[in-house]
Amino acid sequence: MRVLLPILRTGWGWRAWAPAAARLPPGTSTGPGPHRAMALYRTEERGQPYTPDYRLFFKNVAGDYISPFHDIPLRVDSTEENGIPTKRARNDEYETLFNMVVEVPRWTNAKMEIATKEPLNPIKQDTKDGKLRYVANVFPHKGYIWNYGALPQTWEDPCRKDNSTDCCGDNDPIDVCEIGSKVLSCGEVIRVKILGILALIDQGETDWKIIAINVNDPEASKFHDIDDVKKYKPGYLEATLNWLRFYKVPEGKPENQFAFNGEFKNKAFALEVIKSTHECWKALLMKKCDGGAINCTNVQVCDSPFHCTQEEARSIVELVSSSLNKESNEEGMVYFGS
Repeated sequence: MRVLLPILRTGWGWRAWAPAAARLPPGTSTGPGPHRAMALYRTEERGQPYTPDYRLFFKNVAGDYISPFHDIPLRVDSTEENGIPTKRARNDEYETLFNMVVEVPRWTNAKMEIATKEPLNPIKQDTKDGKLRYVANVFPHKGYIWNYGALPQTWEDPCRKDNSTDCCGDNDPIDVCEIGSKVLSCGEVIRVKILGILALIDQGETDWKIIAINVNDPEASKFHDIDDVKKYKPGYLEATLNWLRFYKVPEGKPENQFAFNGEFKNKAFALEVIKSTHECWKALLMKKCDGGAINCTNVQVCDSPFHCTQEEARSIVELVSSSLNKESNEEGMVYFGS
């Protein structure tokens, strides 16, 4: 009988996280060791990794539960990070700095994502037909070829047709491919410079992919726009296009398609897309549009009709954890007799 107990892990400092190696299947390499802790946010794990009941919840610096989808600001609104000037960010580029929530570390395969339909939107592993999802290795790569994640406080409205792609949104926060040199951890919140964007068309829906770099990356000062990626990381954009084109083929699906014939658009174009998706998110949080099954529970957007108290947020986490634990126990039960 399989019995799973909710596990609460806290780690080092405010950004509590288990080393990446603890999250990966045996034999998977994670690259260099521990990364710089983030002081503004930390995470708590509930359930066992690589099981359907695993959830990664977020807390702010005060220790209150928050939603990484709704409560982490989109823009970096200070020239300082924890009292220290942000590294390698030119003043005239500061307006292009945004927060990114890392969902999938580079070179890993588990399809981790913000649970947009669950209260407080923890990160979980996606499932299909009851099975956990892992992306296939697209030769010659191992897993995701960037640190993959999302911009908080953005939403690609499935009922709003994009003027440039003529397709509606995919009902998720806008995706980010972070191209820096470090292997990050699931749940890290980093600050990124926006460089460009690619328009993937997934089953008739617009699925934007932002190209960005961690502002604290050793090479971040070289990158200001999409042409710098071509110059300093030759072949990376071509690899990105091929990876996104073929990664679903091993599942028996057709190749993905792209708007603009697969052309990467520049930073200015990307910033307009981000602005538009942020406006869509605002409408969602203010109940000015139909969000369907999207869960908008938040603790920091005070004028939102979906706002909840810190006490209610704690109750939500305990309720979700208890429910998942109960389901796990029931799955493992052995019944005797009739």
